[in-house]
Formats: sequence, structure tokens, C-alpha cells
Amino acid sequence: MSDQLIEALSRIDSPTVANAIEFFQVRDPTTGYASMELRCQYPALKPMVGYAVTCTVDSTTPLPKGKNVQFDFFRAIEAAPKPAVVVLQDVGPQRLRSCHAGDVLSTIFQKLGAVGLVTDGGVRDVDGIAERAPGFQVFAAGTVVSHGVPRFIEVGVTVNICGMTVQPGDLLHGDANGLLVVPMEIAAQVVERAEKVWERERRIVEYVKSSQFTLEGLKDIISH
Repeated sequence: MSDQLIEALSRIDSPTVANAIEFFQVRDPTTGYASMELRCQYPALKPMVGYAVTCTVDSTTPLPKGKNVQFDFFRAIEAAPKPAVVVLQDVGPQRLRSCHAGDVLSTIFQKLGAVGLVTDGGVRDVDGIAERAPGFQVFAAGTVVSHGVPRFIEVGVTVNICGMTVQPGDLLHGDANGLLVVPMEIAAQVVERAEKVWERERRIVEYVKSSQFTLEGLKDIISH
């Protein structure tokens, strides 16, 4: 995808992107987005758009066994299409006590070409991330003060983040309202459709606020 298309998507809010995707009927409208458990940590930032680089992680197993593939994951981010989005699924025994990134890791991720981080686990150092990696977006289930015993387990696998399936290379779009996957095959059309979504919403709101408002009139304008 062109840089111009990525930039165009970053100027559209995520709910409008979701509405535009629905028009094309390429997936069930109850799929393709994360639940309210996933929270945007920096809602003032512009929408995040990028390609998923996935990994499973664990920080709550006291004596973990197996290799830590952290640098394999770093290399995967570096080699991935840009802009990249780091996507970490917790597979440890205590997800709600997990912590998978802070200001240092986020700075590394940004240096390697990532514009954001997504995890169904925890993060920390939210002020430090904003200071050391300005503009870097983070979606997480919450914040956890300690990193536990961090381990990167498997790189480049399909993951599930708060009800949203993410495959390596998926195009992600997220803002203060939440996170979703944009089907690559309609991404350019989504940009075009977004203007129609905005226009329809403008017409409805203008009518609702007008002196001519009636429920019958509203039913008519919504049906068109």
C-alpha cells in the first residue's frame, strides 16, 4: 500500500473506518474489532495505522522454560513493512498481572519502525513512553507496575487480542475509540467511502437539530 493511502487512513477516525468497512460486506459486522477491554493509552494522538508484527509473550510464569526470542522479534519488526504495529498476545498464567512493555521497549520498537504497540496484557511507564517515544501509540488492557519475568515466545503467529483475530501483516487502525483490522483488499475504497459516511451523518444530525424534525422524517432520512 502507498504511503499516501496510509496517510489518508490516518486522517479518518476508527468508527468511521468501521462503518465504511461494513458497506462492503466482506466480513460479519460482529468481527474484526477488539472489545472494550483493550484501551487506548494515548487518546489525544491521531489514529494509528500500520501492519501487524505478531508475537506471543509471557511475564507471569515464575520459572519459565524455553528460549526467549526477543531479538528474533526485534529483527521481525525491522524487516516488516512500514509502518509496523507490534502485537503481543499474552499466553501466561496471569494475564491481568502481565506487563509486556514500558518506555525502554517502546523506544526500541519505535526505532525499528513501529508506530504503536497492541497487547491484551499490561504495560507500564506510560509517562515515560510519551516522553521517550513521542507519538508512539499503545493499546493495552491496562497498566501493571512490574514487568515480572518477561519472555517472547513465538514470532509471526496468528494471535487473538481481546476478541480480535490478528494475522501477521494485517492492517490495523486504532484511535481513542478502539482498534480494528482493515481488510487489505478494500482499504483504498474505505478511504473513499469514509466521506460518504461523514456526509450521511451530517445530514442526519442537521435534520435532528432542525425545526422540521419529526420521527417520521427521521425514519425516512435514515432509510436512504
